[in-house]
Amino acid sequence: MRRMLKRFLTYYKPHKKIFALDMGASLLVSCIGIFYPMITRTMLNDLIPNRNYQMVVIFAVCLLLLYLIRMLLNYFIQYQGHVMGVKMQAQMRRDMFTHLEKLPYRFYDNHDTEKIMSRMTNDLMDISELAHHGPENLIISVISILTSFLYLATINLYLTLIIFICIPFLAFLTSFLRLKMKNAFRESRVAVAKINAALESSISGIRVTKAFTNAQKEEEKFEEGNMEFVHARSRAYRAMGQFHSTTTFITDVFNVLVLLAGGFFLYKGSIDFADYSAFIVSVNLFLTPVTTLINFMEQYQNGVTGFERFLEIIDAAPEKDKKGALAVGRLQGDIRLQNISYGYGENGDVLHHVTLHIEPGQTFALVGPSGGGKTTICHLLPRFYDVERGKILIDGIDIRDMTLESLRQNIGIVQQDVFLFNTSIRENILYGNPKATDDQIIEAAKRANIHDYICSLPEGYETEIGERGVRLSGGQKQRLSIARVFLKDPSILILDEATSALDNTTEILIQNALAELCRGRTTIVVAHRLSTVKNADVIAVIVSGRVEEMGTHDELLNKNGVYASLYKLQFRDADF
Repeated sequence: MRRMLKRFLTYYKPHKKIFALDMGASLLVSCIGIFYPMITRTMLNDLIPNRNYQMVVIFAVCLLLLYLIRMLLNYFIQYQGHVMGVKMQAQMRRDMFTHLEKLPYRFYDNHDTEKIMSRMTNDLMDISELAHHGPENLIISVISILTSFLYLATINLYLTLIIFICIPFLAFLTSFLRLKMKNAFRESRVAVAKINAALESSISGIRVTKAFTNAQKEEEKFEEGNMEFVHARSRAYRAMGQFHSTTTFITDVFNVLVLLAGGFFLYKGSIDFADYSAFIVSVNLFLTPVTTLINFMEQYQNGVTGFERFLEIIDAAPEKDKKGALAVGRLQGDIRLQNISYGYGENGDVLHHVTLHIEPGQTFALVGPSGGGKTTICHLLPRFYDVERGKILIDGIDIRDMTLESLRQNIGIVQQDVFLFNTSIRENILYGNPKATDDQIIEAAKRANIHDYICSLPEGYETEIGERGVRLSGGQKQRLSIARVFLKDPSILILDEATSALDNTTEILIQNALAELCRGRTTIVVAHRLSTVKNADVIAVIVSGRVEEMGTHDELLNKNGVYASLYKLQFRDADF
């Protein structure tokens, strides 16, 4: 907890000035609060009995001025304090986003995007509220409790001690109930993240839902998560209700104690009626900050739980370069996989002792049944996942000895599932090289056979394509992704099922663009449709993570092995 608090406090450093002013204003607000009971006591004991009405008016005017000052201070606290909290929230969001960009593929394999979004929005909002109100409430409450003790003690020490002797009992009960409430709110956070994930998934897949008329099924799935949220939130509110009702009862007991003990002291003559009346009025100086602290516990639990979840992401191990890693320039593309084995977690190895040599400028095809490990090889090359056993060399250098940035700058990837950003066509192409000129963007589009289509649009290159390029056809999205790679101009190209989801006419158009893209580059092609790799320089057949056969198309057909069987099967299906 101490380490977490220390890390939380670092976010206050850029805002030292506004934080100091906010705390100073909070201190003044708490000090001004004591003037009302002090003036009340003076009036009851002196001014009213002695009929000094002029001083009564003067005191009232002074009190009104103090309240005016307190109003201005409260405005400053609410406005500037919240702005400080928002800025801290923005910094945390910036840190989280920057860290997320550095996390490896494996992290995203195990964490839903929607749940990450929940942490970046809901959790950080609660942290922001705690950052602002936490110190403020603590300062005002602690100062108010101390000053109220000193002031009440001047009226009657024994009566004051009777009230304050209840504080340890209140503190013990609060700590016990707070722990219970903390656990309940943590469960509630998990439920909120889960329902957000289900909602995002359902909305993103609305077209599939409509196509299969499965709206009722989606409603059932949503309702399941919705009810889980209701149950989790109900448990949290039950714990919160127990906390508030119990602590409120204790503060009510204080009033009863003051009434009984004060009445007893008044009966014994230990306190006069004016002081007893002033004490009754002034006891709220103690009860109000105690109530504030009690109410603050809910906000504290939300904020702490949110910060813990924030740190879970911040503390996740990022991708990092090996010490002394080389920032390589443009590579030639001589690739060697030497005795590579790799697996995803507890499911065993996907690749088993794979050894391949891909020469510079060569087109090298990976074919074979689904799940054989072809895409895994493509993921290992740019170090989306790190090799566990064996090693991969490019131009004689182990890729683990290269910086990630320089390695990935040399590799371009075109996949079957194209991801496009919800922005303009121009911005999506520019993603391949943010420093490219408009002429270079147009040239890349022309080489990808998409320029003419873009020019036919009313807004041309500034056309917004919608979420994940929803306003484009599959072929148009694919050509846009090819233009992006043209702009990047890598020395190594990976085509992972780049045309498998397209119709024949569109495939021919894209194959022409890909042929242009592959020229002069080392190219690795993953394909199930064997007709697309007939002209590859080398074809490797990957079965169950092992290299079963390797050679040219004709050589593999003559072997009459796995490749020949796959080819004949596809040819038969095509005839059928």
